Amino acid sequence: MTTLTRRSLLGLSLAAPALMLSAQSALAKEPETYAENGVAIDGSDAVAYFDGNGPVAGSAAHSVTWKGAEWRFASAENAAKFKADPMAYAPQFGGYCAFAASRGYLAPTTPEAWTIYEGKLYLNANLRARELWLQDVPGNIAKGEANWPGILG
Repeated sequence: MTTLTRRSLLGLSLAAPALMLSAQSALAKEPETYAENGVAIDGSDAVAYFDGNGPVAGSAAHSVTWKGAEWRFASAENAAKFKADPMAYAPQFGGYCAFAASRGYLAPTTPEAWTIYEGKLYLNANLRARELWLQDVPGNIAKGEANWPGILG
């Protein structure tokens, strides 16, 4: 039977932070873009949101690969717009739930729970999360942006 002494306990306590750091770095990093089966926004056309149409189904025939995901569009014109300036059309927080980001964690999204605020697209996990998001959009954006660098790991 092994007995822990003060010296061995002190050694373990000093080693614990280093072990935790190495364990964290060994964990897989979350993808920068939320994409189910490699397809962003569940295949919805990101550009169509800005036309006021909400979620419009895109097609694999009109797709662009960007940030590790396939982005689908309803037309070649929309695919070209996105390809020319993806940052103008891609949802904020990598397409993850904006409300969850404001609370410091990642959550998947649904294309129907969306908001365009000050020219940027924000998606939420569901309509209830969108309701909560809409209660303080500027505050939630500020919190999400503050949390974002540490969320992906």
